[in-house]
Amino acid sequence: METKARLVARQLELPCLDLDEAKTPFISPARRVYVNRDLKLSRCDWIGFDMDYTLAVYQQAAMDRLSIDATVQKLVLRGYPDWLLALDYPLDFAIRGLLVDKQLGNVVKMNRFKIVRKGYHGLRELTRNELRALYDQKKLRHKSSRYHWVDTLYALSEVSVFVGIIDGYEARGQTPPFSQLFDDIRECIDEAHRDGTVVDTIAADLPRYLNRDPELPATLHKLRAAGKKLFLLTNSRWPSTDAIMRYLVDGARPDYPRFQDYFDAIVVAAKKPTFFQQTQPLLERLRDGTTKEATLPFERGKIYEGGNLNDLQEAMGGGHRIMYVGDHIYGDIVRSKKDSIWRTAMVLQELEDEIAAHELSREDAAALVEVERRRAEYEDGLRNLQVRAHDLATRAGHGDETHGLRDELARLRKMLASIRRQLRSLDKEARTLRRKIDARFHRYWGSLLKEGGELSLFGAQINEYACVYLSRVSNLLPYSPQQHFRSPRNAMHHEL
Repeated sequence: METKARLVARQLELPCLDLDEAKTPFISPARRVYVNRDLKLSRCDWIGFDMDYTLAVYQQAAMDRLSIDATVQKLVLRGYPDWLLALDYPLDFAIRGLLVDKQLGNVVKMNRFKIVRKGYHGLRELTRNELRALYDQKKLRHKSSRYHWVDTLYALSEVSVFVGIIDGYEARGQTPPFSQLFDDIRECIDEAHRDGTVVDTIAADLPRYLNRDPELPATLHKLRAAGKKLFLLTNSRWPSTDAIMRYLVDGARPDYPRFQDYFDAIVVAAKKPTFFQQTQPLLERLRDGTTKEATLPFERGKIYEGGNLNDLQEAMGGGHRIMYVGDHIYGDIVRSKKDSIWRTAMVLQELEDEIAAHELSREDAAALVEVERRRAEYEDGLRNLQVRAHDLATRAGHGDETHGLRDELARLRKMLASIRRQLRSLDKEARTLRRKIDARFHRYWGSLLKEGGELSLFGAQINEYACVYLSRVSNLLPYSPQQHFRSPRNAMHHEL
């Protein structure tokens, strides 16, 4: 009988397989899936999708212009001055991850420790001293009524309106009631969506407002062909959902003549994030537009409304084998992660631009690292010389007239002055490099996901709550439906 060692030796003698043909083809960085937490698609029986900004990717500039125009018109109807209609509202000002200070009329950006690093009042950039005076005195509570957290692409237009109106008032020597102004903006933009001003305009010209992804139908088919069950869970109501989804995928493949054929369950008007916390009933939408109480399990081809996390999970055999793909860090990702055991994928539409800016900034980023290394060396030298100079000054002050002591002290002070000049120069060089790098990402705010050398608060939330993130749903297409997405080893600083 062969020993275990000999069996192992025989196995090692087998020729290695050439796996080149089995490898996943090269995927450009902009189209990859990025992993925060290990995720095995083989363990996901159900894969769900939000619609707006997830399956449906909008033309952001056109959407913002539409929302801004509708909001400003409704503000004027509420009694705001007519000159609001003539203001130039900056479409390129806002990004996700900003915080609106309704009390002071500021818009700020924080790092993951909730320290404010950048800010604007209207379109005037606040100085570092102003930011320190306003926000460094106590820990900022960004979920309090004073602040409004901007975490959706849908909300960018309201920030543009806010800063544009503030500039308009202050250019006329007036100060608007900041908090009331922002609340009115929020109400007007919601009203514009409720009364059809925005939705009907989009439905009347879908190509203007929507980017149709030609790879989306193939992505959904590939998941279904591998045995996955797909569901659509959206806050949009049925008429909007029907129009948008038909435009995106109807007729793209002969085996899926209608978009409903891709999904095993379709739930509209879900009212996320309350969907994950409350027990609203699940209704079935009938052909005449009325609803009745739904019975489970789900039936393909039927349209459901409302519902709640518990009923959905029960119908799908438990939450441990569900993955949900969405774009809203709070409504889709955080709440689903906190209130369920669903796996999560975050669609980050801005990711492709972030990656492009990161690639363009590699040399400057390396130069910044070198500047910061040199600065740390100078700071260490400065502290050491300060200790020596202090010791000599103390001895001189106590009458120690050792030969050369005062000359040595004078020499150290000259060295200290020289090092301080070098540090000021390095600080200026570092600021120049940071601004150069930031401008490649966004001319007002820099990177969406970073703030200085730290994650931004928005980036930190993605890192914590999204198992994986990607720029569009079709980024899943090159990967196996049984893919094991492995996160990088999470090393602490002492391990580096």
